[in-house]
Amino acid sequence: MNKYHIENQLKSKGTAYLFYFLFGAHFGYLNKWGLQILFWITLYGLGIWGLIELFRVGSRVEKYNRPLYQKLDNLDKEEKQENFNNQMAMMKAARG
Repeated sequence: MNKYHIENQLKSKGTAYLFYFLFGAHFGYLNKWGLQILFWITLYGLGIWGLIELFRVGSRVEKYNRPLYQKLDNLDKEEKQENFNNQMAMMKAARG
């Protein structure tokens, strides 16, 4: 998977809060449409769930982003290893 494609999938806490305050749609922003529809149908859990979510939006974004950051980290490690291997091959070729 392309590094830039993964970076484009990362979500922002600020945008998630914007979706929460404007539309109550932070679950949808995080691709959890089942929870989003339930959130709307229950009228934000009659307000209780909505109040709790106010404090959990940031941690939900972090949880969503965690595996993406792990993939990026793994791709960076692979890229560094590949660069190192290429440099070593060039040094061996230069020595003859």
